Amino acid sequence: MGTQLEVSVTWEEALAWRMERHLLDPVGDVTVADVVRGLGAVLSMDESLAELAVRTRRTTSQAGELTQALVDGEVINAFAYRGAMHYLSPEEGGVTLALKAAGRQWELPSWVEHYRLRPEDWPEFRAAVRDAVRDGPLTIPELGEALSGHRAYRHLGPVFDEGAGTLIKPLTWQGDLSLGRPRDGQRTVQRLDANPRWGGIPDLEEAGPRAITAYLRTYGPATCDRVHHWLGDNLGAGRRRLDRWLSGLADRLVAVDVEGTTAYVVAEDAESLAVARPSTVVRFLPGHDQWVMGPGTKDGHATPPACRDAMTRKGNPVVVGGVVRGTWTVRKDRKGEVAVTWLDGTPRPGKALEEEVERLAALRGEELRLTEGT
Repeated sequence: MGTQLEVSVTWEEALAWRMERHLLDPVGDVTVADVVRGLGAVLSMDESLAELAVRTRRTTSQAGELTQALVDGEVINAFAYRGAMHYLSPEEGGVTLALKAAGRQWELPSWVEHYRLRPEDWPEFRAAVRDAVRDGPLTIPELGEALSGHRAYRHLGPVFDEGAGTLIKPLTWQGDLSLGRPRDGQRTVQRLDANPRWGGIPDLEEAGPRAITAYLRTYGPATCDRVHHWLGDNLGAGRRRLDRWLSGLADRLVAVDVEGTTAYVVAEDAESLAVARPSTVVRFLPGHDQWVMGPGTKDGHATPPACRDAMTRKGNPVVVGGVVRGTWTVRKDRKGEVAVTWLDGTPRPGKALEEEVERLAALRGEELRLTEGT
């Protein structure tokens, strides 16, 4: 991309620097909103895992604070990476949604045929949806009932009765709706622009460079392939767009030699990366944590091949110095026991594992003890 190699670090040093950016070493004295904004996204398909992902990055926390942050509008919930639900920052989340909307999936022939909504029908449909939730959150069936008053959308009744998950997605990508707190076990949707913190959906050509720099500031130093994985494969921004945006950022990025691999960081982060030192900190993270998902399980530096299968299956990673070394689980058959399964040939840091079990116990509010895994 035209940048010169100005920094040379080992992978141990690079991952230690990344751990600091992830609020894992040291743990951050920050709010829920700060964690979500820093990570860029927190997967919310399993609320218990999402809460642990946030709490393990905070020095002081209480159960339920993530849900309260959603209620207060300090974070939002929308369909984002891989089409799954994620917590996002209301101020910056529009950048992610802009890239997701770039694929314009609602214009695909299969969508048009299934939902009987032509591309030219979407502006009025979106306006009708926003009007339906003008007075507050609705469950999906309630939204369907409200839309049934429009003759043009009565045929969508069965779609909403079945959950309308796929149809709701582009409404979040375009900034019309976000997901609210469940009511009586049912998902709710609400207007995004009712949140005073909502920063809106930026123009795609503005969003692209912002998304790349935000990714590099948290997940760097990263290769172009890792950028393509997170913003291209997971959002669908497209390889050509990403290459063009990366080229346009050449004067803002610094190329880093990481043991023979050329990776990139934002220029203002180069100095702190250059003085990073390896970490030995042990962290218990929840399954599908951003530490693993951001670079992707194919990044063998953070997730060695021996650990990849467990991570794709939503195993809870044991991270040592930034590298996944095993998994942990609280055993259901033996109350209070945390089983750690080691997946590679490195020495087990016994005392550090016990200390992290104590930290996990404090987060969960129960007594736990370390036991051997299989």
